[in-house]
Amino acid sequence: MFRRKNSSHNHHENDSLPSESKINDLKVAMGPLYERSLKYCDDACLRRYLEARNWNTEKAKKMLEESLKWRIDYKPEGIRWEEVAIEGETGKAYRANFHDRDGRSVLILRPAMQNSASLENNIRHLVYLIENAILNLPEGQEQMSWLIDFTGWSLSTSVPIKSAKDTVNILQNHYPERLAMAFLYNPPRIFEAFWKIVKYFLDAKTFQKVKFVYPKNKDSVELMQSFFDQDNLPTEFGGKAKLKYDHDEFSKQMVLDDLKALSLWGLDQKVEKISQHAVTKHSGAEVAPESIALPAS
Repeated sequence: MFRRKNSSHNHHENDSLPSESKINDLKVAMGPLYERSLKYCDDACLRRYLEARNWNTEKAKKMLEESLKWRIDYKPEGIRWEEVAIEGETGKAYRANFHDRDGRSVLILRPAMQNSASLENNIRHLVYLIENAILNLPEGQEQMSWLIDFTGWSLSTSVPIKSAKDTVNILQNHYPERLAMAFLYNPPRIFEAFWKIVKYFLDAKTFQKVKFVYPKNKDSVELMQSFFDQDNLPTEFGGKAKLKYDHDEFSKQMVLDDLKALSLWGLDQKVEKISQHAVTKHSGAEVAPESIALPAS
């Protein structure tokens, strides 16, 4: 692990000058940006889009412009927990209370716990969690890891193909280079039929980041252990920790995180004071800032 990190560090040092030049080229190509678009397009962001398009400035520009348009229309940074909390009641997807070995945020997905037939609400809930995972990254870290638990999964509980396709498109096109690795833990054989369709939606880079892990496959288990401390990793993924999702406790944390997001994006200028009651006393989907007025995009 130590050698791997040093090698990466030296690689970035050697490439720093050409990459900085490419970032400056992309800044010029994008032209003037304002408000949240300007805040979104920092140097780290431009680097991610350039990396996603193999440092081709024109392709990165097109990709970034499409993302900015999507963000203006969809307003992912403006989604509040109260709007999506009902989707998370079963614990089908949430941010873990631990990081991986490199300090990345971890999203845990349990598709068998699906509780909604609404494609739009499912996507909105996931986008909220992606934004929240990014919000909780330590300084210097830009990626997240996904852990997908297939306990109880069947074709009857699987998400529709369209939902899977939309999820992949959003992750690839609007959150480039945000995914470090997605571990699919012990999927049943019947999942192979579903996977044969979904994998065609993945670009080459994303495809390489999806790893199947089987408890009896030594290589896949060792790869997963290289990313996670066994004491933090839940038993459902071969670790030692007990996986317990408490919706009320998670909701409390999301309310606090919403305050951080509001401040980060400058949305708190028109936000009325959130009462302490909203943070300390709530139930399920009713967790919310009492009155939030978001400025028009």
